[in-house]
Amino acid sequence: MPSAPLDRATTQFSVAFGGTPDGIWSAPGRVNLIGEHTDYNGGLALPIALPQRTFAAVRIRPDKVLRMSSDGMPGGPVTIPLADVRAGSPGGWAAYVAGVFWALSEAGYAVPGADVAVASSVPVGAGLSSSAALECAVGAALSDLAGLELLGTSGGRTELASACQRAENDIAGAPTGGMDQLASMLGRRGHALLLDCRDATTEAVPFDLAAHGLALLVIDTRAPHALVDGQYAARRHTCQAAATTLGVRSLREVRPQDLAGALGRLPDEVARRRVRHVVTEIVRVGSFVDAVRAGDWAAAGRLMAASHESLRDDYEVSCPELDLAVDTALGAGALGARMTGGGFGGCAIALVSADHAVQVEADVAGAFASAGFRAPEAFVATASRGAGRDRFGG
Repeated sequence: MPSAPLDRATTQFSVAFGGTPDGIWSAPGRVNLIGEHTDYNGGLALPIALPQRTFAAVRIRPDKVLRMSSDGMPGGPVTIPLADVRAGSPGGWAAYVAGVFWALSEAGYAVPGADVAVASSVPVGAGLSSSAALECAVGAALSDLAGLELLGTSGGRTELASACQRAENDIAGAPTGGMDQLASMLGRRGHALLLDCRDATTEAVPFDLAAHGLALLVIDTRAPHALVDGQYAARRHTCQAAATTLGVRSLREVRPQDLAGALGRLPDEVARRRVRHVVTEIVRVGSFVDAVRAGDWAAAGRLMAASHESLRDDYEVSCPELDLAVDTALGAGALGARMTGGGFGGCAIALVSADHAVQVEADVAGAFASAGFRAPEAFVATASRGAGRDRFGG
């Protein structure tokens, strides 16, 4: 079978459905530089789109039936009438595909049935947003094939991202914020994306590490990562309850200078720790952007390390593998390192000298072996493009 995910999607389509697709679309995973668990609190985040992508080969059907097949999942195609798509139906990976059809229909668009075959190079369960990549690839395909014309403007892409987020929240049942889908839809080569999640506005921030002799090393700890086991939802609920107690719509409205007083009004230590992380993390995002623009990479690295400490101690979403990856990278000379993504496993990132990336990777692998953990996998990430069409007419 062909190894490139675009060709694998074509082959998967032929095997599952026969013939050729109307086209192939793809969308990237993302890695977040800083700004974790801020999106559903109306805060700031700074992701980049990854080179790793999910590809969707799609062909419109004359009926209102959706058939889905993935080369990365066992079993044959999943088939469901569009009218039957709802929370929990279909289940599993197919919910992320069917949910996009449902969300766009709910938004008032005429959505046809389709055959959809997917293949991906985005690691699943690594906290690199493989789910958003899948949703956004399908959303891009529907925009073109159903004549929605949403890919041509940033406003249209933002609307698609919102539909994809709703698919994940309401059909797949993962209560994530919108950062992942916005990054996948709006990513730009050589740029990070500053997201203001209060109003979904975005700003491209130049992020060409190679020009400064630096690299971003992504370390997949291979510790299982999942957002539907209740831990993520519990933290989101705590933040919402704290905002209600403080009389604000979101924790974004808590000013840093008012943080001490706000913490004193909260009922328990867990709520205080969660709120302290969110408010200080939003500040760190702004400071990180300022450091990047000024070329102060040492300051950017210190902010990354502070972010990890806050996620570990106040938000309590790290794990031994993530802590070991961060501590080892910093000990090996990384300018900064932190966990990235929702937590409870997944990936860490390290800002390193380009000529030192291989050594940092080797040191982390050695530390994992000594600790008896599964061998990590690492790669250097570069900021890449967002969702779009890769091939028309098969």
